[in-house]
Amino acid sequence: MSETPRIVVLDAWTMGREAYWELIGDQGELTLYDRTAPEELLERAHGAQVLFTNKTVLDKNAIEALPELRCICLLATGYNVVDVAAAAARGIPVCNVPGYSPSSVAQHVMAVTLELFGKACRHARAVAEGRWSAQPDFCFWDAPIMELANKTMGVVGFGAIGARVAELAHAFGMNVLAYAPRAKELPPYGPFAFASLVDLFEDADVVSLHCPLTPETENMVDAALLARMKPSAFLVNTARGQLVDEDALAAALQEGRIGGAALDVLRQEPPAADHPLLGAPNCLVTPHVAWASVEARRRLIGIAAANVRAFLAGSPQNVVNGVGR
Repeated sequence: MSETPRIVVLDAWTMGREAYWELIGDQGELTLYDRTAPEELLERAHGAQVLFTNKTVLDKNAIEALPELRCICLLATGYNVVDVAAAAARGIPVCNVPGYSPSSVAQHVMAVTLELFGKACRHARAVAEGRWSAQPDFCFWDAPIMELANKTMGVVGFGAIGARVAELAHAFGMNVLAYAPRAKELPPYGPFAFASLVDLFEDADVVSLHCPLTPETENMVDAALLARMKPSAFLVNTARGQLVDEDALAAALQEGRIGGAALDVLRQEPPAADHPLLGAPNCLVTPHVAWASVEARRRLIGIAAANVRAFLAGSPQNVVNGVGR
C-alpha cells in the first residue's frame, strides 16, 4: 500500500452536508462522490485502497475488478450491499459501524408513538387550517387522545436499539414485552417480560420492530401476524421495510383492523408516488430519518474514521467477514 492511501467515498450524500469528512481525510487522499451509479463504480473506485459505501452495491464482479482495493468500509451498520464472501476470498476486511444510532432511533420511535397516541401534529394542522378559529368552544379534538401510561410496548428484537426503546417506554409508564430469538438478561426495571412473537403481537398496544433483515425475518409481519394485533394497536417500523408485507399492512389499515402504523422504512426507497401506504388511513410515513440525528451522524463518521485508522495500523476493527481479526 502506498504511504498515502487513496480513500474513496461512493455515496457521501447519505451523511449530509455538515458531515465531518476531515476525520477521514486526515488519513489519506480523500475523494467524495455524492452518488455513484452502477456504470460509474469501477472508474471512480479505480486505484482506491480504502472504499466507503452506504447504499452503493459492491458485488463479486466489482470487488474482483479492483486489484488495489485493500479495505471496504461501510457508512452504516448493515452490510448487505457488499459481497462479504468475495471480499474475504481476496483477503479484504469489510468494516461496519455499529452502535452509533440507538438514542436517535429510539427517540424517533417514541416521537411517532406519541403522535399516534396524542395527535399533537394532527391538531396543530387543524389549527393552521382555521378549524379552531371556527369553533364555538374553547377547545376541540377530532380524534381520541390517549395516554401511554399503562399501555404495553412490544419490542421485537432486543439489541441496543430495542433495549433503548424499552427503557424510554418504561419512562413513559408503559409495560414492556420483548421478543428476542436468543436469551437475554432482564433489564433493571419493570413491568417487563420476554414473550413469544405471537403473544407479543396479541398483547401489545404498540409493536416496534428492531430486528435485522434475514431470510427468516423477511415478510415476518404478514397478514396472519397482523390479524393477531388488537384493533386499537399500532405498528412502528424503523428497522427494514422488507420485514413487513406492505400489501397486507395497507389492507389492515384500510379495513380498520389495526389502529395505525408509523413507518420510517419501506421496501422500495424512495417509494413510488402511488405506494399503497402513502395514503393509508392512520399511517405516518417518514423518509428513513430515524437514524439521522446530527449527533448520530457525527458518531458514525467518528467510528468510520477509527475503522480506517485501525486498518492502516494493521489491526482492522468492526470486521464483519472475519478478515484480519
